[in-house]
This record gives sequence, structure tokens and C-alpha cells, in this order.
Amino acid sequence: MPKHLLIVESPAKAKTIKKYLGKDFEVLASYGHVRDLLPKEGAIDPDHDFAMVYTLIEKNVKHLDVIVKAVKAADFVYLATDLDREGEAIAWHICEHLKQKKVLKNKPVYRIVFHEITKSAVHAALENPRQISMNLVNAQQARRALDYFVGFTLSPLLWKKIRRGLSAGRVQSPTLRLIVEREEEREAFKTREYWKIIAYLEASTKNFVARLIKYDKEKLSQFSISTQLQAEKIKQALEKIAQGRLLVTKVEKKQRKRNPVAPFTTSTLQQEAGSKLGFTAQRTMRLAQQLYEGVDVGQGAVGLITYMRTDSVHLASEALQAIRAFITQCYGEKELPETPRQFRTKSRNAQEAHEAIRPTDVAAYTPDQVKAHLTPEQFKLYELIWKRTVASQMVHATIDTVAVDLQANVMAYHCFRANGSTIVHPGFMTVYLASQEEAKAEGDSSLLPALQVGEEVNLIAITADQLFTEPPPRYNEASLVKALEEHGIGRPSTYVPIISTIQNREYVILDQKRFKPTDVGRIVNKFLVRYFAKYVDYEFTARLEGKLDQIARGEQEWIPLLRDFWVPFKTLVETTEETVQRKEVTQEALDESCPKCHKLLSIRLGRRGRFIGCSGYPDCDYTRNMQGEVTTVSESEILEGRPCPDCGHALHIKIGRYGKFIGCSHYPKCKYMESLEKPADTGIECPECQQGKLLKRKSRYGKVFYSCSTYPACHYAIWNEPIAQPCPRCAWPVTTIKTTKRRGIERVCPRKECGYAESMSTMET
Repeated sequence: MPKHLLIVESPAKAKTIKKYLGKDFEVLASYGHVRDLLPKEGAIDPDHDFAMVYTLIEKNVKHLDVIVKAVKAADFVYLATDLDREGEAIAWHICEHLKQKKVLKNKPVYRIVFHEITKSAVHAALENPRQISMNLVNAQQARRALDYFVGFTLSPLLWKKIRRGLSAGRVQSPTLRLIVEREEEREAFKTREYWKIIAYLEASTKNFVARLIKYDKEKLSQFSISTQLQAEKIKQALEKIAQGRLLVTKVEKKQRKRNPVAPFTTSTLQQEAGSKLGFTAQRTMRLAQQLYEGVDVGQGAVGLITYMRTDSVHLASEALQAIRAFITQCYGEKELPETPRQFRTKSRNAQEAHEAIRPTDVAAYTPDQVKAHLTPEQFKLYELIWKRTVASQMVHATIDTVAVDLQANVMAYHCFRANGSTIVHPGFMTVYLASQEEAKAEGDSSLLPALQVGEEVNLIAITADQLFTEPPPRYNEASLVKALEEHGIGRPSTYVPIISTIQNREYVILDQKRFKPTDVGRIVNKFLVRYFAKYVDYEFTARLEGKLDQIARGEQEWIPLLRDFWVPFKTLVETTEETVQRKEVTQEALDESCPKCHKLLSIRLGRRGRFIGCSGYPDCDYTRNMQGEVTTVSESEILEGRPCPDCGHALHIKIGRYGKFIGCSHYPKCKYMESLEKPADTGIECPECQQGKLLKRKSRYGKVFYSCSTYPACHYAIWNEPIAQPCPRCAWPVTTIKTTKRRGIERVCPRKECGYAESMSTMET
């Protein structure tokens, strides 16, 4: 009997596939990439058609040795790595290594791909093998070469002009630019005050609200009422006219349809898992990989979802038939549209040959059936994918909306409007609502009492509510991934590495789960935008991704692309190195004199970020931080009457990376330190240990949090302000006040597993 060897990337994938094949098949894993460019200059030779020098990845050499040994004993070799460019390149690198080892000896080598790891998919792939696609391989080689050119050429320039250890990247740098530009938008934003006039009404024992939309014959815009004086004047006038009653002058009813969203792509899965489950993009992809490669659901490992790196919203015809049959069986024919729903991708460079992320079998592996076999996190993500897929093929939701206009009397020159809606037929909403749909549903969910034109309603109160415009929010992981996709920056497989890199380089930090650029990140971006504007331009980056896709489709050659990129880029790097001085990048002159020597001050970059220093340095050592606090190096201030509690030496007030603090004068032998700012006592007992009180503290980055006074004995800590009211759902002794842009002010339970949340305005009403 002939022996067959099938090679995949991961051992989990190998284990799942092995059970689908007979004893004449051996399945081995390469454990990811096996070769990469030599990690130093000279790995690519532009003078010889960009010849590349590859070297084995050391940690995978032992796995390659096992594969080489198995190939010697095999009659047929199948390369079953992932179906994208990276997977094709891995297959090619394995094949090239086997050729170098001279172990193939005319043995047939086949390339097989599958969108899902199921028995039928694996056997179908084996029946339809092909050769390695050099178009896909060359697209990956071109991408790797472009990344190498930018990394190995531009990064050393950053070292010389800013500081050592920095890096630039073809995709990383435009991503940083997005975050910095959003921060600059926020800083330039001018807050504007505006007021809303709200009427609180009652009819048929049901309370509802209406807002003023017209006053004194004029339709109100957002800034029509801009001062408290103006708002109070209007409020008092309306109260005088109304005399406790408003008249219904118009009732307008409409019916509208809401369609389901498309099944998941990599980008939308990362966004939705972030919004609904609080998962990072990295955690989402790790869990999705596990679900794809196989989980033991009682009869051995089985792949539960299709390939998770995709930008396509297409579903295979077999999958559509299975989903439609399941909907008919479980929800009835009335929940099934006449024809399968087809979706168009919004991604600029989508590869429609791939499939969306979906369950491999919606009927056999429902969330309830597999829950016992999955970890809690795996289950949450699988349930999300399953529900979104099923909902995408269900009928639309039907919603009745109503708008009611009210006035103090028929002749009045003002108008209040109340809006409400009723879900007539939920359709797909029975199964799933996307995050943005949930927000819409919350806005639509206000039910109004049945009102008729000419009917009078009770006016409980009129309020004048002060509001302020808000700057655009910083990006979180979900919105950053969405922005990358919209701009055509990167591919599904690169979103997670991009986000990790800019954090690891300390170009950005996470502040309340949103990206904020550091001083170093801002200066790196300023340098790149000023001197390498073309290469951090969003359109240029997107066009380059498009050209890589053309190479993958065989529509363009890869070496001319590299030449067109490399020649002008190399010239620009050399010119910038010769003509730009370091101080032009790291210093920014101020129109202010030094208080010590009267020379000009400038904003400079130090080891701890930006600071203001004298241009006469080193003759003058005057410095202050960006908050205006003088930080000139001088003798530490002794804290009188307080010895170090650990060693008895004097305590000093010192200046560190995050500002002033109290530290021992015997440092580094004694490392005692404490905050200069004493935490405020909330007076609320710690719900965890019931021994200490919750104190209001500040993190090293200046962010407020609340923790137990007995720390380190008790590690209980929360971000939101605590209130001494128990949770009505789980009876936890403390709840917190949480404010978000989308949901407003809420009272929430700090225990994630509880999930209790209630609007503060609802409670007050």
C-alpha cells in the first residue's frame, strides 16, 4: 500500500485531519513558517533582480527534520497549509527545503486547500489537488520584501534622527498616523455649548418625553439655543403658555424594514467580539484559530468554523442550503426569505474566492450542543459566529415608527416632537443583533401611548438640559480595525500584528481601552509625515496592497513592483540622512525665554518623553515638564521628620518618569517609595475583604481608579466610581457609576459575570 504524507502548519490542525484519513496517511506539522529572510542587511539584492537569501527559522528546524525523514519513506506528499498567501508561501518554502535536501526524487508533490476542516472538505481537497501557485507565492515574497526594505532602511534612520530602538513599517506607520491624527483632531476641537428643551408628558397612565423642535416659528438646529439665559427664557415662556397641558396636532406612522448584516469577515469579527465580548483582536484570532483547527466535541476533534482570515462575505451554495433548511426547521418558513441573501463586501481589496467565517455545520453543531465541550471564551465566540451566520439568511425585521407633534394650543408658534417605535415582526432580530443594530434598537424601543390628533396630554415638567459637543473619540481596537479596512491598509492576517507592534514600540498606550499616542509616537509620526509623506499616505498604502493582490491573481509581475518602490525610496532615505539634523526632528522652538539664562526655550524629547528645556544646554540646565512643573536637576528635597519605614534613612521628594514621588535616600540599596499624592477615602467598605475602605488613587499614567486600603493584603480594584448601594441582581455590596458616550450615565455592577446595568436617569425619574 502506498504511503501518503500530508503537511500542515499546526499540530492541532494535524490532529483533527488525521482522524479523517486512513492508516496509509501520516499528518505532520511544520509549526508555522519554516524560512525567512536573513535578518540583516544584504538579504535582498536589488542589483540581481531582488534575489532573496532565506534562512531556516531556528525553532522549527527540528520539525523540518521530522518532515524530511517522513518524506523519505512516503510515496506521495500533500502540502495542506492555509489557503491564503502566507499558507501558499509556507508550502513553497517547505517544498524548496525538501528539494535542497534531495529527498523528493521525482515523488509527486501536491498542493491541497480547504475552507474548513471537516471530513468531506479534506477528502474533496485530496480528490482535487493542484500545483503550488507561484502567483500567490510571489505576492507574499513581494510583501515580505517591501516590509524588509522599509524596516531595514528606515528604522536605522529613526535611530540616528530620534533615538535607538525605534522602528518604521510599511503598514505600521500609516496606522500610527491614523492614531496621531485623531489625537490632533481632539486637541484642535473647540467644545460648543448647546441646550435642549425637553417636555415630560403623561397620557393613559404612561410617561413619555418630547423635545422642542420649533420655537417662535423657527425650526431649531443643534446650536439654536446656546446659553442658559436663552434656554430658561424659552422654558418659562412655554410653561406659561402650556398651563400643564399639550395638544396633539399631528400623528405620523410609518413602517420600515431592517435587513440583517453580512456574515463575519476577519475585520468585522474582531470589531464585534471587541464590542460585544470585550475581546482584544489578538484573543479573538487565537480563539477563532482553535475553533477552525478543531475541538473535541465528543466524537474526536472537529473543525467548528471555516477559515478565519478572510475579507469575503460570500457563503458557499452548500452552506446556504444547509442554513436555509435549518431556519425552516427551527423557526418556520415565514422566517425564510424567498431567495438566499447575497452580500457585497465593503473591503477595498477583498478576495471573493474565499468564504465568510461561518459554522461548518449549523444544524449538527448548534451552540447548545457544543457548549459543554468548549471553554467559556470559545463558546462565546462560536455562539457569536453561529448566530450572525444564521441571522444573515433570515427575513428582515418589520418596525412601525410613530412621530407625534404637540403644541400648547392650535395657534402656538412652537412644536414638541415625540418619537417611538414598535417591532411588528422581529425576523432576524430573534436570533442576532449586531452592536450598531443594538444601539438603533435601544433608540427605537421607546413605546408611545396610543395618541389621536386633538387629544390633550398632561405636562409633568419642562426641563432645559445643558449639553456640550464632544471631540471625535480615540480609536479602540474595533474602530481601529474598521478604519484600517476602510482605508485598505493591511490584510486580515496583519491587523493583530500591526496593533501589537505599535504598542510594543511604545508609540501608543491604551487609555480606557482606547489608543493614545505617546510623545515618541508623535515625534516618529511627525518625522515620517514631514520627510516620507508618500510612504505613510493612506492611498499609497492601499494602492500597494491592490498591486500585491494583482500579483496574486497573475495580473502583474512582482520584480518591477519592487524596483518601482525601491529606487525612489532609497534615494529619499539617503537624502534625508544627509540633510536633516536630529534637533530639527526632536526639538520645537518656543517663543519664550529661559528664566535662568534668558535664551530661548524649546520642546525636546528625552528618555521620559517630551519636556521643555533651555536651548543653551549644557551651559544652562533649566527644564520643566509639559504641565509647567520645574524639573531642573537639583538636590532632592528632604522630607523632614519622616524616616524610611524599611531602613530608617531619610526620605526624599524625587522626580521620576511619572512626576514627583517620595523615595528612600538610600536607593538603590533600599527601594522604598510611595506616592506624593495621598489617596482620598471614599468611606465605602471593600466588598472583597470587608476589612479596608475603597480609596481613590491615580495610576502612574494619571488615570483614576479605586482600590482597597489594605493593599497588598487585598488586591480588589475597580475603574468606575463606587457607590454604597448593593446590586439588585446579585447582591454584591457595591455598585459603580459608569459613563459612556453611547449609553450615558449608568449604575452598573462591577462583577462582569453579573452584567447588571441601569440608566441613572431612569432611576431618578
